[in-house]
Amino acid sequence: MILKYKVQSTKYKVVLLAILLGSCILIPSCSDDEDAVPKPRAYLRLTFPEKKYVKYDADCPFTFEIPVYAKMGADKNYNAEPCWLNLNFPTFQGTLHLSYKEVKDNINAYMQDTYTLASKHQIKASGIEEQQISRPKNKVYGLMYDIEGNAASSFQFFLTDSTKHFIRGALYFNAVPNTDSIAPVVAFIKEDIYHFIETFEWKEDAASNSFAKTVHEKQRGGK
Repeated sequence: MILKYKVQSTKYKVVLLAILLGSCILIPSCSDDEDAVPKPRAYLRLTFPEKKYVKYDADCPFTFEIPVYAKMGADKNYNAEPCWLNLNFPTFQGTLHLSYKEVKDNINAYMQDTYTLASKHQIKASGIEEQQISRPKNKVYGLMYDIEGNAASSFQFFLTDSTKHFIRGALYFNAVPNTDSIAPVVAFIKEDIYHFIETFEWKEDAASNSFAKTVHEKQRGGK
């Protein structure tokens, strides 16, 4: 009886040892934790559409080209003014907000407001790069603010003819800012914004005067 018990006990030890060894082979955690290397965070691979543009020309004192995969719409906010527009990128959950202002000896105030709004993102941004815009032939001047890091807005700019018109643009995404995941999308849309700026033109004075009259009538309640 004693011999039989020893044989069975040895058998159980062999089986237990085999199970433990098998587990260590299948489970990496049996190795030294210090040697374990965490896997890098993975992101979905994005497929970008082909770059194609069409001219946008509405009842506003400017025209420009927009990508065919974007949709233009009027700003629906309660405080929106005439020619405040939203260029939506549905596939990427991004929006380029455009706000137009008529200049009346207050262009410095508009430029300061733009700078202040862009600077608010410095808390989250790792850097803000400024780039001048100068197209004298079309009387288009301005500044671009390339905002790096996990800021809510990754790109802002303003355009003006320096005497009559001023328009500001700000790119936002409907998602929590994450530089690593959103960087390819930002780079893709930046190309569209550059194209927007390169094709931007102010309309002739006659069209501008007509628009100004419309603005004044709306501000006075249609009287």
